[in-house]
Amino acid sequence: MAVFTVGERDFLLDGEPVRLLSGALHYFRVHEDQWGHRLAMVRAMGLNCVETYVPWNLHEPEPGRFRDMGALGRFLDAVAEAGLWAVVRPGPYICAEWENGGLPHWLTGRLGRRVRTEDPEYLAWVDRWFAALLPQVVQRQVDRGGPVLMVQVENEYGSYGSDAGYLRHIADLLESCGVSVPLFTSDGPEDHMLTGGSVPGVLATVNFGSGAREAFEVLRRHQPAGPLMCMEFWCGWFAHWGERAAGREAADAAAALAEVLECGASVNIYMAHGGTNFAGWAGANRAGPLHDGPLEPTVTSYDYDAPIDEAGRPTEKFWAFRSVLERFRGEGAGPLPELPPVPPRRAAEDGPLRAVVREWAPLPEVLEVLGDEEWDGPVPPSFEELGVDRGLVRYRLRVPGPRQPYPLTVTGLRDRAVVYVDGVRAGVLAGAGARDEAALPEPVAGPAEVELWVESLGRVNYGPRLGETKGITDGVRHERQYLHGVRARGLRLDAFTPEAVEKVPFVPVEQDGGAERGAPGLYRAAVELGAGGGDGVPGDAWLELPGWVRGFVWVNGFCLGRYWEAGPQSALFLPGPVLGAGPGEVWVLELEGAGAAVRLTG
Repeated sequence: MAVFTVGERDFLLDGEPVRLLSGALHYFRVHEDQWGHRLAMVRAMGLNCVETYVPWNLHEPEPGRFRDMGALGRFLDAVAEAGLWAVVRPGPYICAEWENGGLPHWLTGRLGRRVRTEDPEYLAWVDRWFAALLPQVVQRQVDRGGPVLMVQVENEYGSYGSDAGYLRHIADLLESCGVSVPLFTSDGPEDHMLTGGSVPGVLATVNFGSGAREAFEVLRRHQPAGPLMCMEFWCGWFAHWGERAAGREAADAAAALAEVLECGASVNIYMAHGGTNFAGWAGANRAGPLHDGPLEPTVTSYDYDAPIDEAGRPTEKFWAFRSVLERFRGEGAGPLPELPPVPPRRAAEDGPLRAVVREWAPLPEVLEVLGDEEWDGPVPPSFEELGVDRGLVRYRLRVPGPRQPYPLTVTGLRDRAVVYVDGVRAGVLAGAGARDEAALPEPVAGPAEVELWVESLGRVNYGPRLGETKGITDGVRHERQYLHGVRARGLRLDAFTPEAVEKVPFVPVEQDGGAERGAPGLYRAAVELGAGGGDGVPGDAWLELPGWVRGFVWVNGFCLGRYWEAGPQSALFLPGPVLGAGPGEVWVLELEGAGAAVRLTG
């Protein structure tokens, strides 16, 4: 079997120097039926390796309840079949613009600031998780005939903390679980980050988007020997809702990539293919230089302006990178592979396919059927206390009376609430300022019944606010007085299954006028999908929701993710395998104001 080691200046495979030309491709952001195509695209670009994170919260949604634990192993098998090596970054924290940085909400809600430290309770959960996860990595290591060359210790820890004992524990834990390939860390090329994130005896790598020579000079001050590697070469960027789309010129990115390789370094292009944050798994950031400002939720698309776009097609950046990578392949490497066939697109002879929504159910009735049990207590519970990871919570409380009109203020509001007073919509609130505070524009008199429908827009995945709780995390005040006596009920995205949705009491839109008056609720439409791609293969499409405001979409029971008129994203990627041969059923959970149609384009 092959042996991969870290030499004084090079990576060594069976004693011979080898350069890693890697690209990030996350198995959980690509439909499994399309893994093979995306991996073939990575290889055709000139890469010899693929890197992936592993999101703990995706695979353990509740303590002890594991979900699709074999996905990583299947992906690594696909990597080997594609003729590529693999780098695995199992965390337990991954960042990745992913919900809560990959940490389970039930863990951060319980432990708070104790996560990512040498806290015994936190370490016990990590030990248990790695024991369940790592066997599929260990048996696919290169020294056992598999593709895995290296495994990462935590992730960018120097951007977060300085608990050296914690990092040492993770490194020792990986080895005790059977990881025998080289370990590594990755951090920004700054002294305090490398000081806080490095582990003695473990290879350190750096992350950056430009300035390779300067970055490697900083790394050499901390690590005089060992191969140079940029573990995250940021060739593009992600976007937040309400901002302009992110992007980077192909020529600029290609020149920066060439500089990395001219330094004799290995590289991991982040991202080679970004994919999609399906099912509401997109994370969020906090604004400001210290990442403690207003919430900035990440969009559903994780295209990242990558060389292989969200639909798996080559971009101008792909061809620019392929040209650079071809120059550094070495003698005798031969020509680069040809590109695989272009993925089919959904054919629509008469233009976009349009589905007029025919049925709907008001949001309270959807909650009645699909919601969790109602919680009753003196103060508002957080999402974590209710066991809600992705979705929304309805809070109900009463303003006593009689009393004069006073401001109604919510403190600790994360993230966004649609508020009703005596059944009439009174406003949409978003937490702001240091206290995440917001107030209704008009004062409220008592007595009054108040409902607040709060949606989580994604948990913070980077910085000091990592692991913060969601929902109403302080209280609701009338003037300066807290209002006590709260009933709360969660509606989780995972509750939307075909079997459960069949029990929702839908009525025709014409009967109730739901879409015409823009009422929040669950809308259902059937789409005659028409022809597939070439040779009848299901083709990809883009789903648009003109006139809709904010919510989530499912097609044939598969959650495409969040839509929001705030932009910049205006369409959701719909993989062909989800569409199938048709007809297709579309569900739209609208939280603010509905449109009248769903449109699919090829």
